[in-house]
Amino acid sequence: MGRRPFYRAAEKKLAAENMAQLGISHLAKHCYRELSGGQQQRVLLARALCAAGKMLLLDEPMTGLDPHAQSELYELIAELHAKGISIIMVSHDISSALKYASHILHISKKQLFFGEKSSYLKSSAGKAFLETEA
Repeated sequence: MGRRPFYRAAEKKLAAENMAQLGISHLAKHCYRELSGGQQQRVLLARALCAAGKMLLLDEPMTGLDPHAQSELYELIAELHAKGISIIMVSHDISSALKYASHILHISKKQLFFGEKSSYLKSSAGKAFLETEA
């Protein structure tokens, strides 16, 4: 199968809807390389939504973003989750994970934990990790 040079009307509509949802419709005609880091992340998120539908797997999506752009992207991801999209995100930013996540998977050489955020905070893995962060 070769690459299709054109997209169907339904695909174009979905892309436009996702760009509008992420507040980036005005970037549609811009070159990706000329966008800021936060704009690039939003474009990639819109693209992923076109392909994924109901679940997103994000690997360190905040890397390279300034604190303001990180905050905006976390809020955007929270909005997507509130609309019924499951988000699985890898992050080393435990404070933000504890703020936004409903469940935590913590893997270390010494401990393994998976469960709700409230349970993580009470677990030996959570307590040990949070003590090292303080």
